[in-house]
Amino acid sequence: MIRGNVSLVGVPTITITVAGKDWPAIIDTGFNGDLELPEVLRKEFTTRYVGRATASLAGGQAVEEDIFLIDFPFDGRTIQAEVTFVTGSQILIGTHLLREYALQVDFVNKTVCLDRA
Repeated sequence: MIRGNVSLVGVPTITITVAGKDWPAIIDTGFNGDLELPEVLRKEFTTRYVGRATASLAGGQAVEEDIFLIDFPFDGRTIQAEVTFVTGSQILIGTHLLREYALQVDFVNKTVCLDRA
């Protein structure tokens, strides 16, 4: 089970360890992919190029992105995940990565719980 919290502005977040460092990771239920990682983390993974995809963003924007396959440490195991790398510093976790989990977000108590089914 992974526990997290809801920020003061209502963002569900968990902490994950990547490359020996704890990183806040946003649970983005509007993102149906696996992961979006900061470009600075690319060197920590062996990447396998999958191809280009068009992502539809909020507000009707569309962007072309390179998609890579990586072995990603998550919840005590290593999983294969499709990832895009971005110039920002945030990690986004999408719904496809969570397909084996029950997600509970309690906005009143500001808690997040991911439980592997």
